[in-house]
Amino acid sequence: MSLTDHHFSLRVYWEDTDAGGVVFFANYLKFFERARTEWLRELGFSQETWRAAGFAFVVTNVQISYQSPSRLDDQIDIRTTILQTGLASLKLNQEAHRDSVLLAQSGIRIGFVDVATLRPHRLPSELLTLIA
Repeated sequence: MSLTDHHFSLRVYWEDTDAGGVVFFANYLKFFERARTEWLRELGFSQETWRAAGFAFVVTNVQISYQSPSRLDDQIDIRTTILQTGLASLKLNQEAHRDSVLLAQSGIRIGFVDVATLRPHRLPSELLTLIA
């Protein structure tokens, strides 16, 4: 696994689909969130540990483009790539693929904040060192 590129696999369940039998558009945001959480976990960071210490990642901007539908039982690969590292934020590209088919692509900015104030806080140096 690359420290700046991550793959997370999931399967589409009934609860992920809409009345038309395709993945409901907002669920891609959930899929991308799970992939980011697992990427951090594989790097050795627990969002729960950060939360208990009073810090969290929050989504500050997201753009998403839907390219092709996904359906029940599809196996989806979520690819997360770091585009830019700031002092208190990360810009990422996330894509959902079924085999070689691009399903959805998202540009996302997440900020690291103090939970009490919701003000930006410097990213942990241990994380910055790993992804530099």
